[in-house]
Amino acid sequence: MFTQPIKLINQTLNKKFNKPFNQIFTLFTHLFTEKAPKQSVYQIGNPILRQIAQPIADTSDREIQQLIDAMLVTLKESRGVGLAAPQIGKSLQLLIVASHPNQRYPHAPQMEPTAMINPQIISHSEETEKGWEGCLSVPMIRGLVPRYREIEVAYTDRYGDRQVAKLTDFVARIFQHEYDHLEGKVFLDRVESSLDLASEAEYHKLLQVSKVS
Repeated sequence: MFTQPIKLINQTLNKKFNKPFNQIFTLFTHLFTEKAPKQSVYQIGNPILRQIAQPIADTSDREIQQLIDAMLVTLKESRGVGLAAPQIGKSLQLLIVASHPNQRYPHAPQMEPTAMINPQIISHSEETEKGWEGCLSVPMIRGLVPRYREIEVAYTDRYGDRQVAKLTDFVARIFQHEYDHLEGKVFLDRVESSLDLASEAEYHKLLQVSKVS
């Protein structure tokens, strides 16, 4: 029964063989930790969604690793494409980007869920574009939100490695949406007009119309 975990460890160590012990320990702990339970998502009106999230000092801390696992489970079971720690009641600088095609975003690109600790936007394009967004913390409402089309970001991954990446279009939009949560904002704060708002039901009608046309 240990075949699969051992295989995963071997694959991971092949990629991470030159890392310090604390990072190797992080890999082992999250591979063998029991599946985290789905967390309740805090809704707009809860004051934690308006707080500035605090930086994370130690990425290998067991509680941080458990928080990442809990966020991954919550995001998957909620069928979302992104989640920030404040949305499950932890005012910490941690977000997950997990683009994938679904009923709400049928043309979204596929990517592996990526945990980003202490993320930063290093630079961005001048060009912005409006696109539809929703939020697990703002149920039943969609809005057209202007976002930068391309951004360069830096973050620390769950293994303690510093990463720099260029994100474009929908993935860049997800990052900016979740990053706003770390600054105490929700997408409604970015909507330029109430005319750019729609109910979830009307949004899906618009999707059907766009498919036909």
